[in-house]
Amino acid sequence: MMFADPWLERWLGLIKQRAGEHPVLEIGCGYGDDTATLAAAGLSVIGFDLSRTALAVARRRVPSARLERRDIREPLPGAGGYGVVLASLSLHYFPWTETVRIVAGIRDALRPDGILVCRLNSTEDRHFGAQGGIELEPGLFEVKGQPKRFFDRPAVQALFAEGWRILSIDHVVTGKYFKPKAAWEIVVERVPPSMHPTRLSS
Repeated sequence: MMFADPWLERWLGLIKQRAGEHPVLEIGCGYGDDTATLAAAGLSVIGFDLSRTALAVARRRVPSARLERRDIREPLPGAGGYGVVLASLSLHYFPWTETVRIVAGIRDALRPDGILVCRLNSTEDRHFGAQGGIELEPGLFEVKGQPKRFFDRPAVQALFAEGWRILSIDHVVTGKYFKPKAAWEIVVERVPPSMHPTRLSS
């Protein structure tokens, strides 16, 4: 069961500004909750998910969006031209080295001033597997037969240490699911890799 989760509304002004006339790329669109929010705000969306079932629902809900079945580990479509990439709770299934590679691919898909708006599982997410699973590597656990990664603040900062400027990082609790879920809500901006990352707010 899922409930209304208006987390994205606070970022819509920034998203519109950075997207300009270009579509937003949504990674892991799921059933189209965030897709619908973006479309209702007048934004065009290119999105993908691995689940055929979720995609079928999302396509019915948001017929204006261009949605396809794709694995996040594949090269992203339209690399280098996006002003905004959105990834809500969709980057947490992989070993650390692969997670870093995926995030580097997201960075390459953005324009120099483009932003990634994302949410990541928190190590305090006790209702959804942060404790009690089999640890596969630091931060990555087997939860009900599926790998899930959980982040503390140092891990978040390490993930965005190269080629990013952290604009905002907040620890939040969402009521999207039947129990409270702890997560990190993050906005990062692409910068040249040689620039030292700066955290503007926390």
